[in-house]
Amino acid sequence: MKKPEFRPESLMMSYGYRPELSEGAIKCPIFQTSTFVFRTAEEGKAYFELAYGLREPEQGEGPGLIYSRLNNPDLEILENRLCLWDEAEDCAVFESGMSAISTAMLAFLKPGDVLLYSSPLYGGSSHFITEVLTKFGIEIQAFTPQESEATLLQRAQEEGWGERLAMIHIETPANPTNKQIDIAALRRLGDQLGQPEQRVVLAVDNTYMGPLWQHPLKHGADLVLYSATKYIAGHSDVIAGACLGNKALLAEIKSLRTFLGNMAGPWTGWLLMRSLETLKVRMEQQCRNAQEVARYLDQHPAVERVYYLGLLTEEDGEQYRIYKAQCEAPGAMVSFDIRGGEAEAFAFLNQLKLAKLAVSLGSTESLAQHPASMTHAGIEPHKREAMGITNSLVRLSVGVEYAGDLIRDLEQALNRVMEMNGAVAE
Repeated sequence: MKKPEFRPESLMMSYGYRPELSEGAIKCPIFQTSTFVFRTAEEGKAYFELAYGLREPEQGEGPGLIYSRLNNPDLEILENRLCLWDEAEDCAVFESGMSAISTAMLAFLKPGDVLLYSSPLYGGSSHFITEVLTKFGIEIQAFTPQESEATLLQRAQEEGWGERLAMIHIETPANPTNKQIDIAALRRLGDQLGQPEQRVVLAVDNTYMGPLWQHPLKHGADLVLYSATKYIAGHSDVIAGACLGNKALLAEIKSLRTFLGNMAGPWTGWLLMRSLETLKVRMEQQCRNAQEVARYLDQHPAVERVYYLGLLTEEDGEQYRIYKAQCEAPGAMVSFDIRGGEAEAFAFLNQLKLAKLAVSLGSTESLAQHPASMTHAGIEPHKREAMGITNSLVRLSVGVEYAGDLIRDLEQALNRVMEMNGAVAE
Protein backbone atom coordinates (compact mmCIF):
# COMPACT_ATOMS: atom_id res chain seq x y z
CA MET A 1 0.00 0.00 0.00
CA LYS A 2 1.09 3.59 -0.58
CA LYS A 3 2.69 5.03 2.55
CA PRO A 4 0.36 7.72 3.99
CA GLU A 5 1.63 11.18 4.80
CA PHE A 6 0.68 10.93 8.49
CA ARG A 7 1.12 8.27 11.18
CA PRO A 8 -1.66 5.70 11.76
CA GLU A 9 -2.74 7.15 15.11
CA SER A 10 -3.35 10.49 13.38
CA LEU A 11 -5.32 8.93 10.53
CA MET A 12 -7.64 6.80 12.68
CA MET A 13 -10.10 9.70 12.93
CA SER A 14 -10.63 10.28 9.22
CA TYR A 15 -8.77 7.93 6.84
CA GLY A 16 -10.91 6.57 4.02
CA TYR A 17 -13.96 8.69 4.87
CA ARG A 18 -15.28 11.67 2.92
CA PRO A 19 -17.74 13.78 4.94
CA GLU A 20 -19.15 15.44 1.81
CA LEU A 21 -20.65 12.08 0.78
CA SER A 22 -22.55 11.84 4.08
CA GLU A 23 -24.16 15.27 4.49
CA GLY A 24 -20.98 16.62 6.06
CA ALA A 25 -21.13 14.34 9.11
CA ILE A 26 -17.72 14.48 10.81
CA LYS A 27 -17.94 10.78 11.73
CA CYS A 28 -18.91 7.98 9.40
CA PRO A 29 -22.62 7.18 9.86
CA ILE A 30 -23.90 3.64 10.38
CA PHE A 31 -25.06 2.43 6.98
CA GLN A 32 -27.81 0.17 8.28
CA THR A 33 -28.91 -1.11 4.89
CA SER A 34 -28.87 -4.48 3.18
CA THR A 35 -28.77 -3.29 -0.42
CA PHE A 36 -27.60 -0.34 -2.51
CA VAL A 37 -29.17 1.37 -5.53
CA PHE A 38 -27.36 1.52 -8.88
CA ARG A 39 -27.48 4.76 -10.83
CA THR A 40 -27.70 2.88 -14.14
CA ALA A 41 -27.95 -0.70 -15.37
CA GLU A 42 -24.47 -0.31 -16.85
CA GLU A 43 -23.11 0.59 -13.42
CA GLY A 44 -24.77 -2.48 -11.90
CA LYS A 45 -23.24 -4.70 -14.57
CA ALA A 46 -19.78 -3.23 -13.95
CA TYR A 47 -20.06 -3.72 -10.19
CA PHE A 48 -21.01 -7.39 -10.57
CA GLU A 49 -18.23 -8.01 -13.10
CA LEU A 50 -15.69 -6.88 -10.50
CA ALA A 51 -17.43 -8.63 -7.62
CA TYR A 52 -17.33 -11.99 -9.42
CA GLY A 53 -13.86 -11.48 -10.86
CA LEU A 54 -15.09 -11.58 -14.46
CA ARG A 55 -12.58 -8.90 -15.46
CA GLU A 56 -9.75 -6.83 -14.06
CA PRO A 57 -10.61 -3.31 -12.85
CA GLU A 58 -9.76 -0.47 -15.18
CA GLN A 59 -7.46 2.37 -14.13
CA GLY A 60 -8.95 4.08 -11.09
CA GLU A 61 -11.92 1.69 -10.94
CA GLY A 62 -12.82 0.03 -7.66
CA PRO A 63 -15.55 -2.28 -6.38
CA GLY A 64 -18.96 -0.69 -6.04
CA LEU A 65 -21.60 -1.09 -3.36
CA ILE A 66 -24.05 -3.89 -4.14
CA TYR A 67 -25.22 -5.73 -1.04
CA SER A 68 -23.96 -5.69 2.55
CA ARG A 69 -22.96 -9.35 2.41
CA LEU A 70 -20.32 -8.26 -0.13
CA ASN A 71 -19.41 -4.80 1.10
CA ASN A 72 -20.66 -1.89 3.14
CA PRO A 73 -19.26 1.65 3.65
CA ASP A 74 -18.58 1.08 7.36
CA LEU A 75 -16.78 -2.18 6.60
CA GLU A 76 -14.72 -0.76 3.72
CA ILE A 77 -13.56 2.30 5.68
CA LEU A 78 -12.70 0.15 8.70
CA GLU A 79 -10.67 -2.26 6.56
CA ASN A 80 -8.77 0.63 4.99
CA ARG A 81 -7.86 1.99 8.41
CA LEU A 82 -6.79 -1.35 9.83
CA CYS A 83 -4.35 -1.77 6.92
CA LEU A 84 -2.38 1.25 8.13
CA TRP A 85 -1.09 -0.36 11.33
CA ASP A 86 0.40 -3.44 9.65
CA GLU A 87 1.14 -1.72 6.31
CA ALA A 88 -0.97 -4.38 4.63
CA GLU A 89 -2.37 -4.19 1.11
CA ASP A 90 -5.83 -5.36 2.10
CA CYS A 91 -7.95 -6.43 5.06
CA ALA A 92 -11.05 -8.54 5.66
CA VAL A 93 -13.11 -8.02 8.82
CA PHE A 94 -15.35 -10.74 10.26
CA GLU A 95 -17.96 -11.08 12.98
CA SER A 96 -15.52 -12.96 15.23
CA GLY A 97 -11.87 -13.86 15.54
CA MET A 98 -12.69 -17.53 15.01
CA SER A 99 -14.49 -16.75 11.76
CA ALA A 100 -11.37 -14.93 10.53
CA ILE A 101 -9.13 -17.87 11.50
CA SER A 102 -11.41 -20.60 10.16
CA THR A 103 -12.08 -18.79 6.87
CA ALA A 104 -8.37 -18.23 6.27
CA MET A 105 -7.64 -21.90 6.88
CA LEU A 106 -10.50 -23.12 4.69
CA ALA A 107 -9.40 -20.79 1.89
CA PHE A 108 -5.93 -22.36 1.61
CA LEU A 109 -6.34 -25.95 2.76
CA LYS A 110 -7.88 -28.89 0.90
CA PRO A 111 -8.08 -32.65 1.55
CA GLY A 112 -4.61 -34.19 1.58
CA ASP A 113 -2.87 -30.95 2.58
CA VAL A 114 -0.86 -30.58 5.76
CA LEU A 115 -1.27 -27.77 8.29
CA LEU A 116 1.68 -27.14 10.60
CA TYR A 117 0.66 -25.24 13.73
CA SER A 118 2.26 -24.03 16.93
CA SER A 119 1.27 -25.32 20.34
CA PRO A 120 -0.08 -24.01 22.63
CA LEU A 121 -2.73 -22.02 20.78
CA TYR A 122 -5.87 -20.23 21.81
CA GLY A 123 -8.30 -22.99 22.80
CA GLY A 124 -10.83 -22.21 20.07
CA SER A 125 -8.18 -22.34 17.34
CA SER A 126 -6.80 -25.60 18.73
CA HIS A 127 -10.26 -27.19 18.77
CA PHE A 128 -11.05 -26.10 15.20
CA ILE A 129 -7.75 -27.53 13.95
CA THR A 130 -7.89 -30.85 15.78
CA GLU A 131 -11.64 -31.55 15.73
CA VAL A 132 -12.96 -29.85 12.56
CA LEU A 133 -10.22 -29.63 9.93
CA THR A 134 -9.34 -33.28 10.40
CA LYS A 135 -12.89 -34.25 9.35
CA PHE A 136 -12.14 -32.83 5.90
CA GLY A 137 -9.06 -34.93 5.23
CA ILE A 138 -6.55 -32.30 6.28
CA GLU A 139 -3.50 -33.63 8.10
CA ILE A 140 -2.26 -31.62 11.07
CA GLN A 141 1.19 -31.41 12.60
CA ALA A 142 1.82 -29.58 15.89
CA PHE A 143 5.13 -28.16 17.04
CA THR A 144 6.34 -26.39 20.16
CA PRO A 145 8.30 -23.14 20.45
CA GLN A 146 11.26 -25.20 21.61
CA GLU A 147 11.59 -26.95 18.23
CA SER A 148 14.10 -25.27 15.93
CA GLU A 149 13.83 -24.61 12.21
CA ALA A 150 16.31 -27.44 11.54
CA THR A 151 14.36 -29.85 13.76
CA LEU A 152 11.10 -29.10 11.96
CA LEU A 153 12.72 -29.48 8.56
CA GLN A 154 14.13 -32.86 9.58
CA ARG A 155 10.74 -33.94 10.96
CA ALA A 156 8.96 -32.99 7.74
CA GLN A 157 11.43 -34.91 5.62
CA GLU A 158 11.63 -37.99 7.81
CA GLU A 159 7.87 -38.24 8.41
CA GLY A 160 7.07 -37.58 4.76
CA TRP A 161 4.65 -34.66 5.02
CA GLY A 162 6.92 -31.82 3.89
CA GLU A 163 5.86 -31.90 0.24
CA ARG A 164 2.19 -31.67 1.23
CA LEU A 165 2.63 -28.70 3.56
CA ALA A 166 0.19 -25.99 2.45
CA MET A 167 -0.10 -23.71 5.47
CA ILE A 168 1.65 -22.79 8.72
CA HIS A 169 -0.40 -21.23 11.49
CA ILE A 170 1.36 -19.79 14.52
CA GLU A 171 0.46 -17.74 17.54
CA THR A 172 3.30 -15.65 18.91
CA PRO A 173 3.56 -14.93 21.76
CA ALA A 174 1.71 -18.12 22.66
CA ASN A 175 -1.49 -17.99 24.65
CA PRO A 176 -1.14 -18.20 27.66
CA THR A 177 2.57 -18.93 28.19
CA ASN A 178 4.04 -15.94 26.29
CA LYS A 179 6.48 -18.29 24.51
CA GLN A 180 7.66 -16.74 21.24
CA ILE A 181 8.18 -18.22 17.79
CA ASP A 182 10.59 -16.88 15.18
CA ILE A 183 8.38 -15.74 12.30
CA ALA A 184 11.30 -15.37 9.88
CA ALA A 185 12.44 -18.94 10.64
CA LEU A 186 8.97 -20.30 9.80
CA ARG A 187 9.01 -18.30 6.57
CA ARG A 188 12.30 -19.96 5.62
CA LEU A 189 10.89 -23.37 6.54
CA GLY A 190 7.83 -22.79 4.38
CA ASP A 191 10.00 -21.70 1.45
CA GLN A 192 12.18 -24.80 1.76
CA LEU A 193 9.21 -27.16 1.84
CA GLY A 194 6.89 -25.32 -0.53
CA GLN A 195 6.30 -26.48 -4.09
CA PRO A 196 6.91 -24.23 -7.14
CA GLU A 197 3.19 -24.19 -7.92
CA GLN A 198 2.08 -23.65 -4.31
CA ARG A 199 3.61 -21.24 -1.80
CA VAL A 200 3.19 -22.30 1.81
CA VAL A 201 0.95 -19.69 3.41
CA LEU A 202 2.29 -18.45 6.76
CA ALA A 203 -0.45 -17.06 9.02
CA VAL A 204 0.29 -15.38 12.35
CA ASP A 205 -2.34 -14.85 15.04
CA ASN A 206 -1.20 -11.49 16.40
CA THR A 207 -4.03 -11.04 18.90
CA TYR A 208 -1.74 -11.04 21.94
CA MET A 209 0.35 -8.14 20.63
CA GLY A 210 -2.32 -6.25 18.72
CA PRO A 211 -1.57 -3.96 15.78
CA LEU A 212 0.84 -1.85 17.84
CA TRP A 213 3.50 -4.08 19.38
CA GLN A 214 4.34 -6.56 16.59
CA HIS A 215 4.02 -6.49 12.77
CA PRO A 216 4.32 -10.04 11.38
CA LEU A 217 4.13 -9.04 7.71
CA LYS A 218 7.50 -7.33 8.09
CA HIS A 219 9.05 -10.63 9.19
CA GLY A 220 7.75 -12.83 6.38
CA ALA A 221 4.16 -13.65 7.32
CA ASP A 222 1.59 -13.81 4.52
CA LEU A 223 -1.44 -13.27 6.74
CA VAL A 224 -1.98 -11.49 10.06
CA LEU A 225 -4.99 -12.57 12.10
CA TYR A 226 -6.69 -10.80 14.98
CA SER A 227 -9.49 -11.38 17.35
CA ALA A 228 -10.54 -7.76 16.94
CA THR A 229 -12.67 -8.23 20.05
CA LYS A 230 -9.48 -7.73 22.02
CA TYR A 231 -7.21 -4.66 21.69
CA ILE A 232 -8.72 -3.36 18.45
CA ALA A 233 -12.23 -3.09 19.92
CA GLY A 234 -10.93 -2.89 23.47
CA HIS A 235 -14.12 -2.24 25.41
CA SER A 236 -15.64 -5.72 25.94
CA ASP A 237 -18.71 -4.72 23.94
CA VAL A 238 -18.21 -6.14 20.44
CA ILE A 239 -17.14 -9.46 18.88
CA ALA A 240 -15.07 -9.24 15.67
CA GLY A 241 -12.07 -10.62 13.80
CA ALA A 242 -9.70 -9.44 11.08
CA CYS A 243 -7.31 -10.87 8.52
CA LEU A 244 -4.70 -8.80 6.68
CA GLY A 245 -2.22 -9.49 3.88
CA ASN A 246 -1.62 -8.87 0.19
CA LYS A 247 -4.45 -8.27 -2.28
CA ALA A 248 -4.16 -11.65 -4.01
CA LEU A 249 -4.53 -13.69 -0.81
CA LEU A 250 -7.22 -11.42 0.59
CA ALA A 251 -9.20 -11.73 -2.65
CA GLU A 252 -9.49 -15.48 -2.01
CA ILE A 253 -10.44 -14.93 1.62
CA LYS A 254 -13.02 -12.27 0.79
CA SER A 255 -14.52 -14.48 -1.91
CA LEU A 256 -15.01 -17.30 0.61
CA ARG A 257 -16.27 -14.81 3.20
CA THR A 258 -18.99 -13.73 0.77
CA PHE A 259 -20.35 -17.26 0.48
CA LEU A 260 -19.91 -18.20 4.13
CA GLY A 261 -21.67 -14.96 5.03
CA ASN A 262 -19.48 -14.20 8.05
CA MET A 263 -18.46 -10.63 7.25
CA ALA A 264 -18.84 -7.94 9.89
CA GLY A 265 -22.05 -5.93 9.82
CA PRO A 266 -22.32 -2.13 9.82
CA TRP A 267 -22.73 -1.82 13.61
CA THR A 268 -19.61 -3.89 14.20
CA GLY A 269 -17.71 -1.81 11.64
CA TRP A 270 -18.84 1.43 13.25
CA LEU A 271 -17.93 0.29 16.76
CA LEU A 272 -14.46 -0.78 15.64
CA MET A 273 -13.88 2.56 13.90
CA ARG A 274 -14.79 4.27 17.16
CA SER A 275 -12.30 2.12 19.05
CA LEU A 276 -9.46 2.62 16.57
CA GLU A 277 -9.37 6.31 17.49
CA THR A 278 -8.06 5.48 20.96
CA LEU A 279 -6.14 2.28 20.14
CA LYS A 280 -2.66 3.73 20.59
CA VAL A 281 -3.32 5.59 23.84
CA ARG A 282 -5.11 2.56 25.34
CA MET A 283 -2.43 0.07 24.39
CA GLU A 284 0.42 2.30 25.53
CA GLN A 285 -1.20 2.74 28.95
CA GLN A 286 -1.85 -0.99 29.22
CA CYS A 287 1.77 -1.74 28.38
CA ARG A 288 3.08 0.71 30.99
CA ASN A 289 0.77 -0.79 33.60
CA ALA A 290 1.78 -4.35 32.69
CA GLN A 291 5.46 -3.58 33.14
CA GLU A 292 4.83 -2.29 36.67
CA VAL A 293 2.58 -5.25 37.49
CA ALA A 294 5.10 -7.78 36.15
CA ARG A 295 7.95 -6.28 38.17
CA TYR A 296 5.80 -6.41 41.31
CA LEU A 297 4.76 -10.02 40.74
CA ASP A 298 8.33 -11.05 40.00
CA GLN A 299 9.35 -10.04 43.54
CA HIS A 300 6.37 -11.46 45.43
CA PRO A 301 7.05 -14.54 47.61
CA ALA A 302 3.70 -16.14 46.67
CA VAL A 303 4.63 -16.10 42.96
CA GLU A 304 6.91 -18.84 41.69
CA ARG A 305 7.56 -17.53 38.19
CA VAL A 306 6.36 -14.71 35.92
CA TYR A 307 6.01 -15.07 32.14
CA TYR A 308 6.24 -11.59 30.59
CA LEU A 309 8.25 -10.41 27.61
CA GLY A 310 9.40 -7.31 29.46
CA LEU A 311 11.26 -9.45 32.00
CA LEU A 312 13.36 -11.28 29.41
CA THR A 313 17.13 -10.74 29.53
CA GLU A 314 20.07 -11.94 27.48
CA GLU A 315 20.25 -14.96 29.80
CA ASP A 316 16.97 -16.14 28.20
CA GLY A 317 18.85 -16.74 24.97
CA GLU A 318 16.70 -17.43 21.92
CA GLN A 319 13.52 -16.06 23.49
CA TYR A 320 15.23 -12.75 24.21
CA ARG A 321 16.67 -12.62 20.67
CA ILE A 322 13.24 -13.18 19.11
CA TYR A 323 11.68 -10.56 21.37
CA LYS A 324 14.24 -7.93 20.39
CA ALA A 325 13.93 -8.80 16.69
CA GLN A 326 10.13 -9.03 16.40
CA CYS A 327 8.49 -6.91 19.08
CA GLU A 328 8.30 -3.18 19.53
CA ALA A 329 7.09 -3.41 23.15
CA PRO A 330 6.49 -6.18 25.72
CA GLY A 331 2.70 -5.93 25.60
CA ALA A 332 0.13 -6.20 28.37
CA MET A 333 -0.34 -9.94 28.87
CA VAL A 334 1.22 -11.34 32.04
CA SER A 335 1.05 -14.99 33.13
CA PHE A 336 2.46 -16.34 36.37
CA ASP A 337 2.68 -19.47 38.49
CA ILE A 338 1.33 -19.16 42.00
CA ARG A 339 3.08 -21.25 44.64
CA GLY A 340 0.74 -24.17 45.13
CA GLY A 341 -1.85 -25.50 42.72
CA GLU A 342 -5.45 -25.07 41.67
CA ALA A 343 -6.69 -24.31 45.20
CA GLU A 344 -4.21 -21.46 45.62
CA ALA A 345 -4.88 -20.13 42.11
CA PHE A 346 -8.63 -20.17 42.75
CA ALA A 347 -8.21 -18.46 46.12
CA PHE A 348 -6.22 -15.70 44.44
CA LEU A 349 -8.79 -15.24 41.67
CA ASN A 350 -11.73 -15.28 44.07
CA GLN A 351 -10.09 -12.59 46.21
CA LEU A 352 -9.62 -10.03 43.42
CA LYS A 353 -11.64 -6.84 43.77
CA LEU A 354 -10.59 -4.51 40.94
CA ALA A 355 -9.46 -7.00 38.29
CA LYS A 356 -12.37 -9.06 36.99
CA LEU A 357 -12.49 -12.85 36.86
CA ALA A 358 -13.26 -13.39 33.17
CA VAL A 359 -11.78 -14.71 29.96
CA SER A 360 -10.92 -12.58 26.91
CA LEU A 361 -8.17 -9.98 26.95
CA GLY A 362 -7.04 -6.61 25.65
CA SER A 363 -9.92 -4.58 27.05
CA THR A 364 -9.80 -1.42 29.14
CA GLU A 365 -10.51 -3.37 32.35
CA SER A 366 -8.01 -5.83 33.79
CA LEU A 367 -9.06 -9.47 33.50
CA ALA A 368 -7.72 -12.57 35.27
CA GLN A 369 -8.46 -16.22 34.57
CA HIS A 370 -7.26 -19.80 35.10
CA PRO A 371 -6.26 -21.24 31.68
CA ALA A 372 -6.08 -24.90 32.73
CA SER A 373 -9.74 -24.99 33.82
CA MET A 374 -11.11 -22.29 31.52
CA THR A 375 -9.76 -21.29 28.09
CA HIS A 376 -7.63 -24.43 27.66
CA ALA A 377 -9.87 -26.91 29.49
CA GLY A 378 -10.49 -28.84 26.26
CA ILE A 379 -6.84 -29.92 26.02
CA GLU A 380 -5.89 -33.26 27.58
CA PRO A 381 -4.26 -32.73 31.01
CA HIS A 382 -0.91 -34.30 30.13
CA LYS A 383 -0.70 -32.15 26.99
CA ARG A 384 -1.53 -29.02 29.00
CA GLU A 385 1.24 -29.84 31.45
CA ALA A 386 3.73 -30.31 28.61
CA MET A 387 2.75 -26.88 27.27
CA GLY A 388 3.39 -25.26 30.65
CA ILE A 389 -0.31 -24.72 31.34
CA THR A 390 -0.34 -26.01 34.91
CA ASN A 391 -2.96 -25.79 37.63
CA SER A 392 -0.94 -23.02 39.26
CA LEU A 393 -0.88 -20.79 36.15
CA VAL A 394 -2.89 -17.55 36.14
CA ARG A 395 -3.27 -15.30 33.10
CA LEU A 396 -3.68 -11.57 33.58
CA SER A 397 -4.73 -9.09 30.89
CA VAL A 398 -3.70 -5.68 32.19
CA GLY A 399 -6.07 -2.77 31.60
CA VAL A 400 -5.87 1.01 31.77
CA GLU A 401 -6.60 1.43 35.49
CA TYR A 402 -4.16 3.23 37.77
CA ALA A 403 -1.21 0.86 38.14
CA GLY A 404 -0.94 1.45 41.89
CA ASP A 405 -4.53 0.33 42.40
CA LEU A 406 -3.96 -2.80 40.35
CA ILE A 407 -0.91 -3.69 42.42
CA ARG A 408 -2.80 -3.15 45.67
CA ASP A 409 -5.54 -5.44 44.42
CA LEU A 410 -3.01 -8.12 43.46
CA GLU A 411 -1.29 -7.73 46.81
CA GLN A 412 -4.38 -8.35 48.90
CA ALA A 413 -5.28 -11.38 46.74
CA LEU A 414 -1.75 -12.81 47.01
CA ASN A 415 -1.84 -12.29 50.77
CA ARG A 416 -4.73 -14.74 50.85
CA VAL A 417 -2.51 -17.32 49.10
CA MET A 418 0.25 -16.73 51.64
CA GLU A 419 -2.21 -17.31 54.46
CA MET A 420 -3.15 -20.63 52.87
CA ASN A 421 0.51 -21.58 52.67
CA GLY A 422 1.06 -20.69 56.31
CA ALA A 423 3.12 -17.57 55.57
CA VAL A 424 2.53 -14.13 57.00
CA ALA A 425 2.45 -11.18 54.62
CA GLU A 426 4.61 -8.26 55.67
